[in-house]
Amino acid sequence: MKNYFSFDEHGTTYRKEFIAGLTTFLSMAYILFVNPSILGQTGMDKGAVFTATALAAAYGTLFMGLVAKYPIALAPGMGLNAFFTFSVVLGMGIPWQTALSGVLLSGLIFIAITVFKIRETIINAIPVELKYATACGIGLFIAFIGLKSAGIVVSNEATFVGLGHLTKPDTLLAIFGFIVTILMVVRGVRGGIFYGMVITAIAGMIFGLIDAPHKIVGSVPSLAPTFGEAFNHFDKVFTPHLIVVVLTFFFVDFFDTAGTIMAVASQAGIMKDNKLPRAGRALLADSSAIVVGATLGTSSTTAYIESASGVAAGGRTGFTSVVTGLFLLLALFFSPLLVVVTPAVTAPALIVVGVLMVGVLGKIEWSKLEIAVPAFLTIIAMPLTYSIATGIALGFVMYPVTMLVKGRGKEIHPIMYVLFVIFICYFAFLVE
Repeated sequence: MKNYFSFDEHGTTYRKEFIAGLTTFLSMAYILFVNPSILGQTGMDKGAVFTATALAAAYGTLFMGLVAKYPIALAPGMGLNAFFTFSVVLGMGIPWQTALSGVLLSGLIFIAITVFKIRETIINAIPVELKYATACGIGLFIAFIGLKSAGIVVSNEATFVGLGHLTKPDTLLAIFGFIVTILMVVRGVRGGIFYGMVITAIAGMIFGLIDAPHKIVGSVPSLAPTFGEAFNHFDKVFTPHLIVVVLTFFFVDFFDTAGTIMAVASQAGIMKDNKLPRAGRALLADSSAIVVGATLGTSSTTAYIESASGVAAGGRTGFTSVVTGLFLLLALFFSPLLVVVTPAVTAPALIVVGVLMVGVLGKIEWSKLEIAVPAFLTIIAMPLTYSIATGIALGFVMYPVTMLVKGRGKEIHPIMYVLFVIFICYFAFLVE
């Protein structure tokens, strides 16, 4: 095992790798409970989603560790699950079964571009500023959902949105959870978001706002309500509405995975001559995990930036991911805890994740209006229209326009013109 993962070459040990794997698990464990809470709003069975989330995460993480040998964990992505629920199912009225088919198709496309090695072309075609803007917009969107779930932001007939009643018990609990979580994250506590949820849930039970679970360990929830539904409705995915949805799933996951793998690999010292060894295997881990997750019954699986916490703890090889994957499988037996994961418990996690995602805002060249305008529209449209797809579409339509007017048309990749036409059609024929 030491030779397979090249422990000596990377200057690591079993102890370091185990601690790193556990650290990564604790940093991302919140998704096991947040994902069922979000996807459950579509009508999906929360128990089945919990099992699908854990299994898809375990599969992707173990594949990443054993095949690509990277200390990177995977799980259903925040932002993608929000898009799945609030934009596709609740916003567009598409059944969750059909939405899962869209996730499945995006995964198959991802596998194809990985196998045929055309991912670099697509990565280079999308301006880096729009990648940053997409991440920021999703961060604001997730934070807005968290604020709404907490009751901090409510609807207002005069101003569309307004401040909620902060003295309501559930809202106070969410505010308490947000403060606790922020304090731990700022202090650099590994797994701060997860521990914040735990403390918030305990406080809720103490004050009678949350019912205590009857038990902590239980049997693994059945996958029957969601398993295979993506294949049963696959024929319904080839419509104009769903094609835009599939493109959004694809692009968001594509940017997220590429950025996370580059960032974590660089931190771990894996990059050689500014290139990633075994990059194809790493992307195949992500793309195949999407297909597995959609088959089981969850939204798109992606690489987790929380893996950086494990690298910071000493993780340098794929054995870190193997440890994380085994903990994800062990977590399957803790489904009874789902009953304590109320909106007041998940809201602080959503807000804090939003804060972390907006961190790349400063990398956008705001002094250049030809870049600032499409980036701003991408960011602001996501929370205000309650749609990640609309934000991406606005940015991709406006970017070629502003660049051409500025006289920088030669810098625009031909693929961007194709996307321009696609998204113009999206606004012309699909947006009601």
